[in-house]
Amino acid sequence: MDNGKSKIQSKREGLSRRSLLELGALGLGAAMLPGSALAQDKKLKVAAIFATPTEEPWVHQIHLALQRAEKELGIEYKWSEKVQTADFSRVMREYAQGGYELVLGDAFAAERESRRTAKQFPKVAFLFGSGAGPAEPNFAVFDNWIHEPAYLSGLIAGKMSKSGTIGAVAAMGIPEVNRLVNAFFAGAREVNPDIKRKVAFIGSFFDPPKAKEAAIAQIDAGVDVIYAERFGVIEAAVERKILAISNMSDQSNLGPDTVITGPVWDMYPTVEHAIKLVKAGVFTAQDYGDFSRMAKGGSFLAPYHKFDKTLPADVKELVEKKKAEILDGNFRVVVDENTPVSD
Repeated sequence: MDNGKSKIQSKREGLSRRSLLELGALGLGAAMLPGSALAQDKKLKVAAIFATPTEEPWVHQIHLALQRAEKELGIEYKWSEKVQTADFSRVMREYAQGGYELVLGDAFAAERESRRTAKQFPKVAFLFGSGAGPAEPNFAVFDNWIHEPAYLSGLIAGKMSKSGTIGAVAAMGIPEVNRLVNAFFAGAREVNPDIKRKVAFIGSFFDPPKAKEAAIAQIDAGVDVIYAERFGVIEAAVERKILAISNMSDQSNLGPDTVITGPVWDMYPTVEHAIKLVKAGVFTAQDYGDFSRMAKGGSFLAPYHKFDKTLPADVKELVEKKKAEILDGNFRVVVDENTPVSD
């Protein structure tokens, strides 16, 4: 996906998302947006702007959450997909001028443009996936902090690998991706310190053929459990008959005999909270990252489906134990945003 999330350039200039968020924390106390609460009988108009097609996993989860909000919260929802960086500001303006009171989306490739445009519409609430922090008065940010279920998936991969070599095919070596891959490997090494890692980055957020090719290369090198951080990997795992861990959504249907489980990102808690604040007239510029964590219901481990009968009992017991510790706050998955390398 060359037209989306190209924040990798800024990352390589020495800025990590973590440091940016620390700076952005200064904006957590942003003033409330002007305007009164919405009338009870008025439908809130919500729009989304996506740089990729809605089938791309990251965007798909946001889209699903907004479709659910349309049914359960009574909003009016409209979206634009495959929006080029050059068109981002124009689409934002069209929605803002069209009476949309909450605009969500994917600003990674258009950070400057989106922030500059948001300032022109202070009465509109903007909530974007972003590589930087929030900006007063109306630009809030989020990201998919799903490293906790990625760690749990790693526990399973470490236990299920017979070759002692597991792999991951991911988008790019940026903090948001690195923390998921590193958490996955950390879980595997928790149960098998001698596990070997294979890592490949395809340089795109949506290139299934390239991801499949990278996965096949890893399988040929001995990987027998693979983390499909990107679309295309599961297809390779199915063809080569190895086990896979999915990402972002429950992808068991892509390979019922191949996909054990995987981290799922549920954007609904984020979307629901934002909508309630906008309806109440109290939306502020803040970081919504915590709403993606397991404790908030924003992420979880996908069901085992067919593997529920074949996954060893001790593996399932270990996962449940660690899950409980995470939810109780007794165990914290380390956030490692360094770029992982193959052993």
